[in-house]
Amino acid sequence: MRAMFVWIVGLTLAANGVVMLALPETWYHLIPNIADTGPFNPHFVRDIGCAYLVAGGGFIWFSIDRGARPAALAGSAFLALHALVHLWDAMAGREGFIHLLEDVPTVILPGLLVFIFARGCSRSKENDDAEMADAAANRRLRTGL
Repeated sequence: MRAMFVWIVGLTLAANGVVMLALPETWYHLIPNIADTGPFNPHFVRDIGCAYLVAGGGFIWFSIDRGARPAALAGSAFLALHALVHLWDAMAGREGFIHLLEDVPTVILPGLLVFIFARGCSRSKENDDAEMADAAANRRLRTGL
């Protein structure tokens, strides 16, 4: 179940990033209420698209290889910080409460779920040792040693 969640989150984030990079103006007009945050800036949309693409790639990589946990944690950090920026703007009065509620399914909830998931993925020393031994064995097999 967790692997499927990570895979879906990764694909969704990566797809969003690709659209932001390839079609920034289309993305800007497709996302509800984004125009309320300021005028269209293609460079800025593409910059954020890079962050989404990297975060999504980290989750996809982690869903394939558990050794890529740091990449998934970096993606989690981006989502959590992005959600905190939205919360902060609402608390500071820069965004309305209604706008914050509209952000819940697309910004706040993913950031929260991924943060919870990342915390839940903490592993025991035994699991870490076993994974390190597996990784070493795989390296030996690949290099023929």
